[in-house]
Amino acid sequence: MIRSLSGNRALVIAATLAVAVLMPFFVQDTYWRHLFIIAFIYAMVASNWDLSLGYAGIFNFGHVAFFGVGVYAAALSTKFLGADPWIAIFLGGLAASLAGALVALPVIRLKGIYVVLVTFAFGQLVLQLVLSQSEITGGTQGIVRIPALEAFGYSFLRDFKFGYYYVALGLLVVSTIFLRFVVRSDFGMSLRALRDNEEYAVARGIPTGLQRLKVLVASAFFTGVAGGFFAVYLRVASPEIFGFPVQSLVLSMVLVGGTGTIYGPIAAAVILTFASEMLGSIEGLDEGRVMLIAVAMIVVLLFFPNGLASIWRRRSQRAALADNAETAVAKTRLIENSAGASR
Repeated sequence: MIRSLSGNRALVIAATLAVAVLMPFFVQDTYWRHLFIIAFIYAMVASNWDLSLGYAGIFNFGHVAFFGVGVYAAALSTKFLGADPWIAIFLGGLAASLAGALVALPVIRLKGIYVVLVTFAFGQLVLQLVLSQSEITGGTQGIVRIPALEAFGYSFLRDFKFGYYYVALGLLVVSTIFLRFVVRSDFGMSLRALRDNEEYAVARGIPTGLQRLKVLVASAFFTGVAGGFFAVYLRVASPEIFGFPVQSLVLSMVLVGGTGTIYGPIAAAVILTFASEMLGSIEGLDEGRVMLIAVAMIVVLLFFPNGLASIWRRRSQRAALADNAETAVAKTRLIENSAGASR
């Protein structure tokens, strides 16, 4: 039964990916394609945040700052250095990883609320840096007219977001494969050991500081890539991305989807992005949509404290219990039959 559940999960993932690949051929409306692109971007940010928050247990509230660093790194490299937008996207990832290493320096020696305060302060520091260096960053006006993507003379601005959709989907798939590789590796096991019982993990020789440094750098890379793509896609870099609404929205995606998972935050990102945008399009609900999303998050966490991913976990646990019970019954019958035959 456990194998069947694993097979079902693989089938669901394959079917979902197939639907995502075929979606632009059936969804012709540019606005709906735009929502999918934004959802894929947020899914990358949320799932990589869960790597440090859910798997490593680091309360990193500066994660959205990595996203912002990626946005501005891509924008500045294209506007002032003349970098190709494709290269600028990955420069955003490298800049975010560097920022993750800087954050890790004080974090590796801190615990609890102090980690929250330091990482939150880092986000505010980056915001103030963006605002104060207005001659470079544009200040409150941001950076506009960022060069768009092109490939072999094909402009992505003229295809009704068809090309941008597949770039966003491709980046999300690569990011998810990377996360699966990390969490299933020995490094990922050491992160869970530190999260569950730090004293025991340290006694077994796992270096706390080094692992925290690695996971912050790793979780920042594709977050920065998402930021770089965000800047190139919208052709704008604005300080609003460092604001509380974006941080609370992405955090709600992690919590609603379920911490310590890969696919939970991705699914929640798609659901909450569409819910947020659709509520914003309703007259009278534009200002209150953040409150409505917060209420929905509270309701979900009330019934599913570990997020929506816990639904699948419960099924797996029930299947495991059923398998164990069946195995025990089979062994009992085998013993009884052997005893009866010996008589």
